Amino acid sequence: MFTTLNAQSALGLIVIVVVCWLLSEDRKRFPWRLALGAVAVQAALVLALFALPGSRAVLAAITGSVDALGRATNEGAKFVFGYLAGGDQPYAVTSEPALFTFAFQVLPLILVISALSALLWHWKILKAITYGFGLLFQRTMGLGGASALAVAANIFLGMIESPIVIRAYLDKLTRSELFLMMVVGLATVAGSTMVAYAAILAPVLSNAAGHVLVASIVSAPAGVLLARIMIPEIPGQGGAVADYSASLKYDSSIDAIVKGTSDGLMVVLNISAVLIVFVALVALVNVMIGGFWLFGDPVSVERVLGWLFMPVAWLTGVSWTDAGEAGRLLGVKLTLTEFVAFIELGRVPPEAISERTRMLMTYALCGFANIGSVGITVTGLSVLMPERRTEVLGLVWKALAAGFMATLMTASVVGLMPAAVFG
Repeated sequence: MFTTLNAQSALGLIVIVVVCWLLSEDRKRFPWRLALGAVAVQAALVLALFALPGSRAVLAAITGSVDALGRATNEGAKFVFGYLAGGDQPYAVTSEPALFTFAFQVLPLILVISALSALLWHWKILKAITYGFGLLFQRTMGLGGASALAVAANIFLGMIESPIVIRAYLDKLTRSELFLMMVVGLATVAGSTMVAYAAILAPVLSNAAGHVLVASIVSAPAGVLLARIMIPEIPGQGGAVADYSASLKYDSSIDAIVKGTSDGLMVVLNISAVLIVFVALVALVNVMIGGFWLFGDPVSVERVLGWLFMPVAWLTGVSWTDAGEAGRLLGVKLTLTEFVAFIELGRVPPEAISERTRMLMTYALCGFANIGSVGITVTGLSVLMPERRTEVLGLVWKALAAGFMATLMTASVVGLMPAAVFG
């Protein structure tokens, strides 16, 4: 049954595409076929992962796997950090929720998943899955082999690791293809952080692991479409053909585990540093503007962002009564990273927002498109392709806008679906 909320999502989808078209470098070359194909691919992926017979069993298995990984990681964390990671407490506990420590109970998951991802890549399991998605995007969305492979790698590896997969082709990418790779990197998340998000949302969202996985996969076609709208490919250019023999290689299983752990440690350190700095900066701004009062409460960055993003959240299909809280979460994601936004979403009581709003925000928040990622993107790509650093600097803020809107587009597509699809 098509409801008013579904109509809002449809309107949001149209608005996002129109905004990107207005920001386009060549409005005369709108990719109509790609637009229809991208939305169709998104809808098909959502239906395939939620509505097909047997899909629920697959999602249940994914959820079970995430739970098992969480328990296993917790054992390792408790061995190293003891009671700080949830081990036996040396004192009487009066508040169980107060025992949660982000640094010791969530970030270790990234280390384990990073090592496991490297091992699965070395065993050619993750490589085969990535190549499969690469071929899918190549055939259905008309991408060149190198671009298609980078887009697929972004779903599982992350925005800096995926360019390593096509490192031999980076100098052959056109400006449009480079922009596309940046946008998709900001619109999706890495497999290591994906599991952490699912662990955060599991207590308040059923099938949290399935939703987070689907969100990252489905946002890839959205990122491709919006990137192509904003910077269209010049006919006759682009389409670098990759031989699909990635330069991301490990010497042995132990080498994969060690290097994967080392890479995961860098991710953990980057996340920790960015969170400390940006949370501190927002707190500083709140101190500076806290003397101003509006509607009976002091003005804060969170309240201002909530007001600004209310209509944006509403356009994804969120009811107006929930739009204030949903808008605040979108603002937190953009300024304080999606990690903080997911933690905040996990703290919202079940009665405060509807199940639909919580689900749509899971999709809208699931992407690296935040201000902190701008610096990470520039730094990472500058190391891999120093000769194109100026070009990257000129594209990165536009890529941030497109990546942010890509996750909103994904939420809108999900909002278009009948509620029965998600059970």
